[in-house]
Amino acid sequence: MKTRPLVRLPLRTLVSLLLCTLWLPAARAIDVQRDEVEEFVAQLAAAHELDPAWVRGVLANATVQQSILDAISRPAERVLTWGEYRAIFIQPERIAAGVAFYREHAATLDRIAAETGVSRGMILGIIGVESYYGRITGKHRVVDALATLGFDYPPRAKFFRNELAEAFVLAAEEQLDINALMGSYAGAMGPPQFIPSSYRAYAVDGDGDGQRDLIGSWPDIMASVANYFAVHKWQTGEPVAARGELSAKATNIPLQGQLKLQSTVGQLSQAGLLFATDLNSDAAAGAWELEGKAGTEYWVGFDNLYVITRYNRSVMYALAAWQLGEAVVREAAP
Repeated sequence: MKTRPLVRLPLRTLVSLLLCTLWLPAARAIDVQRDEVEEFVAQLAAAHELDPAWVRGVLANATVQQSILDAISRPAERVLTWGEYRAIFIQPERIAAGVAFYREHAATLDRIAAETGVSRGMILGIIGVESYYGRITGKHRVVDALATLGFDYPPRAKFFRNELAEAFVLAAEEQLDINALMGSYAGAMGPPQFIPSSYRAYAVDGDGDGQRDLIGSWPDIMASVANYFAVHKWQTGEPVAARGELSAKATNIPLQGQLKLQSTVGQLSQAGLLFATDLNSDAAAGAWELEGKAGTEYWVGFDNLYVITRYNRSVMYALAAWQLGEAVVREAAP
C-alpha cells in the first residue's frame, strides 16, 4: 500500500486554519421533541389554526446559534457617552447616504409625511440609524434567532418565544417564506428593524399592492415607520428637543430618572435651565444631563422625544435619530 507524502504547511497557514476553526460559530439543530418545543407547536397551531406539521418542520430545520447567544448575553465593555454614541450616527458618510436616499424617494416620502403628519426628518432618521438606509439589515435567519433565544436563553425566553409565534403568524398572514426571513440576532427585520409583533401591529401597505412588505418595498417601509409614530401619538409640527444651558442661578435642576417626562417647560425654566421653545409653560418636558464630546450637555425633551423612545427605549437613540434626520433634510434642501 502506498503512503501519501507528508505535506508540511507553513506555520502561518496552520495558525490561520486553527483560528478559522476556533471562530467557526457553533450551531445545533432544534430538538423538536423537547417538551417546551412540543408545547409551543401545539399551542401555536391551536391558537392560530396553523398546520402543526408545518410549524414542526420549520423548527426542525432551525438551528441554535451560539453566536446569537453570545451577542445577547455579552456584557458591554463600557457604556458609551453621548458624544461617542452620537459620533456613530451623525457623521458625513451616513448623512450623505441619507441625502441620496431622500432624493431617490422624495415624492413617496413627502406624500407619507403629508398623510401621517410625521416629519420627513423623523422617518429618515429612523431608517438611517436602524439600517444605514438599507445597507445593514441583519445576517441571521429570523427563525434561527428567535428559536435560539426562545428555547435556549432562559432570561428572556418567554418574550422571544412569543416573537417566534408572531413570526409564524406573520408568515402565514403575509404569505412570506419564514425560512428566508433575515434579520438581526434578536429577530428584527428589514430596514426599519421591526420585530415580528411590531411588524404585525404597525406595518402598513404603502404602495397599494395589498401586501405589507418591510423587506423589499420602500413605500411600505417608510409608511410603516410613520404609522408607528402616528399610533404612538406623534405631535405634528411640535418640537422634539432643545439644547439647554444652566443660568447663573440654576439650582437643583430636576433631571429625568425615567423616559416618561416628569417636569414641565415652566418648572425647568424656573429651576434655571435656559432653552428655546414655543411651547406653553405647562407643556410636558424632561431634562437630561449627558456627556458630550466637549463636556457636559443639557438636553430638554418634549412629548415627541418621548414618542421616539417608544421605538427604542433610549434617550441617546432618540436624540441621534432626530438629529440625523434633521441633518439629512438640511443637506438635501436645494
